This record gives sequence, C-alpha cells and structure tokens, in this order.
Amino acid sequence: MSQRNCVEFVGTNSAVSGGTTGSYSKWVGFIFIFNLIVGTGALTLPATFAKAGWLLSINVILYLALISHMTVTFIIEAMAAANAVKTWQSFQVLKRSYDFETNKVHDDGDVENVENSSGIDEQIAETEDPSATLLPRVRTSTRLGRMPLYAQHSTLMYYRLDEKFELGEMAALFFNDMGRVLFYLCICIYLYGDLSIYSAAIAKSLRDLFCDHVNATDLANFTAIDSNVDTLNLTLNNNETDNDAVTLCWHEGTLTRLNVYRLFLIGFITIFGPFAVFSVQKTKYLQIVTALFRWCAFIFMITIAVKLLLTDGAKGHPPAINVYGIPALFGACVYSFMCHHSLPSLLAPIRNKHDISKIVCADYIMICMFYILLAMTGIFAFERIQDLYTLNFIPHQMDDYSFRAKLLIGIDYFLALFPICTLSASFPIIAITLRNNLQTLFLDMTHFESYNLFVRRVLFPLMAVFPPFIITYFTESLTSLVAFTGSYAGAGIQYVIPVALVYYARTTCRELLGSGVVNQFESPFRSNYWLLFVLLWTIGCVSLVTLNFFFEIQS
Repeated sequence: MSQRNCVEFVGTNSAVSGGTTGSYSKWVGFIFIFNLIVGTGALTLPATFAKAGWLLSINVILYLALISHMTVTFIIEAMAAANAVKTWQSFQVLKRSYDFETNKVHDDGDVENVENSSGIDEQIAETEDPSATLLPRVRTSTRLGRMPLYAQHSTLMYYRLDEKFELGEMAALFFNDMGRVLFYLCICIYLYGDLSIYSAAIAKSLRDLFCDHVNATDLANFTAIDSNVDTLNLTLNNNETDNDAVTLCWHEGTLTRLNVYRLFLIGFITIFGPFAVFSVQKTKYLQIVTALFRWCAFIFMITIAVKLLLTDGAKGHPPAINVYGIPALFGACVYSFMCHHSLPSLLAPIRNKHDISKIVCADYIMICMFYILLAMTGIFAFERIQDLYTLNFIPHQMDDYSFRAKLLIGIDYFLALFPICTLSASFPIIAITLRNNLQTLFLDMTHFESYNLFVRRVLFPLMAVFPPFIITYFTESLTSLVAFTGSYAGAGIQYVIPVALVYYARTTCRELLGSGVVNQFESPFRSNYWLLFVLLWTIGCVSLVTLNFFFEIQS
C-alpha cells in the first residue's frame, strides 16, 4: 500500500506510477470537473439559502466561488511544481550515474572510448525528442554536466501537468513531518464528516419514505398538505432531532420518527460498513451511473420547482438578509465547491494543458449559476425547505391512477431514492479511503505486513466506520453536519492546504531551479498577499462559525 493512493477520492483510483493511461479533450475535461464538484452539497443549499436570505446567499456564494477558484489555481500551480521537482530529480540521477561511469572508465584508462561514445550520444540527444532524456540511458546525460540546470531543456520539460500528483504526494514532497501529520488529520476529519453526512442522508431518506408524510407534489398543483399529519414533521429548525423523538412515524404505531431513523441507520451501517475491510480498484462505470442519476434528479427538481412557481406562484417567502444564517451557509457553500482533493486526477489526462485555467474558470461560473438556480427556485416554490432538498419530493398515496398521476409518483420515488442509491454506492469507497489515510497517519507503511491481522484488517475499518455511526445516531441534522464539515475540515482542504502547498512549492522550485525557469501554470494570484488574504479570510470565517456554534449551544 503506497502513500499515493491514500488520499485518492471517488473516481481517482487510476494508476499514476507511469503517468496517465488515457487522455481526453478539454470539453470532456469540462464535464468531468463539473460532475466532480456538483454532488451531495448541492442538496443542502436550498435550506441554507432559505435560512440566510436569498439576497445575502447569492452574494455569499458568488464570493466563496471566487475564493474557491483562486485556491484551485494554487493546486494547479503546485501540481506543475511537483512535476518540475520530479523532473529535476530525474536529471540529477542521470547526471550522477554518468559521473560514476566516467570516473570508472577513467580509472580503467579508457578515456578515449568514453569521448567517442559521448559524442555519439550528444548527436542522438540533439536529434531526439527532449523527453527522451528521461529514459534510463546513462550516456544521454552527457550534456547535463556542461550546461546550467535552468538551461538544460525548455521550461516545458520542468513545469508540466502530465503526471498526476495527488495531494498526499505533494504534501510528502513539500511538507515536513509535522505538516504531513496535520495534512492527514485534516483529510481524515473531512472524510469522517463525509461519512456522517452520507449515513444521515440515507437513513433520513429511508425514514421519510416509509413514515407517514406530507407530499410536496400532487396531481393538482404539486403541493398538497395532508391535515392529518402533524406539521411539526416538516418544520426546519434547530431542534429537529428532539421533534422527531416525540413524533410518531405512523399514526397507529408506537415507533417515533427518531426510532425509525436509528433503525435504518443501524441497518445501513450493518450492510455497508463491512465493505471498509476490502479494497476498490475501478469505479469508472459506477461513477458514470451515479452521474446520470444525479443529473436526472437535478433536472427533475428544477423542473418541478419551476412548474410550481408558474402554476401556483411563490409559496415560500424567505427573508432577503438574515446574518444568523451565514455560518450554515458558509459550511454548505464550502462543501458544495469541494473538488481540490480529486482535481489532479482529472487534470493530467486533458490533452491541451494550456486551456486548463479557462476550463476550470468556466466550470466555476456554470456551477455557481446552477447552484443559484437550484436554490432560488426551491426556496420560493416550497413553503418549507427540508435540510436535504430531495425530502421535499417524498411521494404519497393517491387515489388518481391516471398516467400523469403515476408519472408524478414515479418521479417522486426516483427523487426520494436518488440520495439512497448514489450515496450508498459511494459510502464504501469513502470508508476505504478513510481507512487508508488512518493507516498512513498511525502506522509505518513500509512495514505494514509486520502488524498483526487485527490491526491490518479489523481495527482501522472499525475506526473508519464507527465514529460516523455514533455521530449520526445522536443527530440527524444534515444542516449542522454539513456546516461543521465544510467550515472546519472543508476550509482546511479548500483554503489552508492549497495555500501551504503553493507557498512551499514555490520555495522549493526556487531553490532547485532558480528564477530562470518560469512556471507556465502559475496562478494569476501569484502575489504572496493573496496567500495571506486567503489565510486571514479562513481564520475570520472559522472564528465566526465557532462563535455561532457556541451561542447555539448556550441558547
């Protein structure tokens, strides 16, 4: 088990030891990056928009999208720098090998043969492609000792994006021991949050699918309210778990909604938790299926919300500005724009690397507009917004058996099952990734086989699955889980780690290559003042979120 696989996320399990195994156009890369960013976090945005106010939310998400794009450019620059460092190391190995061979031949008194062979190799090196110098041929490195390092080859030979460097590899390359420990701690906390959000979303969706409920869409106007059901079940507030603890799941039953939620949670962990013991190699087709499910679901949700607005007018009346909703909005937006951990896997196969900055920028613009459309249509179409947006489309029994009614019920069931299916498929992969990172953090991976079977096969899978289960057993609030994950671990991955990586990458390359080689993938925000700005912004936001959590606990 190597370090380079420890922080690979969903869809990033391709081998990297020999570069990329395939390539695609910039348009395919645009779609892949779009699908990478748009995920579960988008389903929590409507609720946070409704709480923070529509006008404030639009401004906040635009601003956070800009900062997230800024730190993505830092990741791209750091990845190019990592390629440059590896190329420099390869040149040094070749140079040392040549010097060793030269000294050996001189000791044997065979200098003339060396000069003849070196002349031939110089001619070959001049006629061949420059990348041929990376091949393990000792004699082709003859010219390395005769030219300054920065002039040995073109800039393209150093700063490239051809080989994928995961965040863990870049952290190992640029950080010291303490930096690597902090890096893996941040990754593990984020993955714990991911698993907690997945577990709560699946159990909550199953609970609301089976319990008595109020449907958001019906034959007449898509929003029928059943007066026999306590409206407390649809109220979004900070005491959601307490409310469900006293609300019956079925009118004639004895189990509360919280009891049923916990039963589904236990069943889900029992079925999918053991997968953390195994390994996952290829998830290509799984990702294709989940991407198709995701886009069908988003299209249906936006279409239904628009239909509601056109036929019934605005049912929701969110405030324009509510500053008390900023902490939850901040966490949800950070979580929704998270792509930094998996981005290197998608950048390396793109054929035209010069367009990468434009592709990423276009992706962020499109995604930001998509998020605003999804959230704005939802908060005005529905009177109350669930913390998981798909719960606003839970189906209910109808007396009308016409084709149109059956079609609407089918769409409702599809939307209700959407998070269950897609998150259940991703849960084992996230759990395995977390297990690998925990092993890297606590074990000496060079002697991994020396540990006993319990440590290697049982302890760390339990450490990956058990804490999220405990967290979600006592809270079902997705808003709180997303806010905590995005505001702390998410801010670390999206803001702090890219800043640290690009700062130390610049320092390392300056020491090794000098200032004569320019990084063509350098971030447009190249000044160190931008790095300081992102750090200060992160500290300020995390401090405000922490104060808000503290005041909520006190109240």
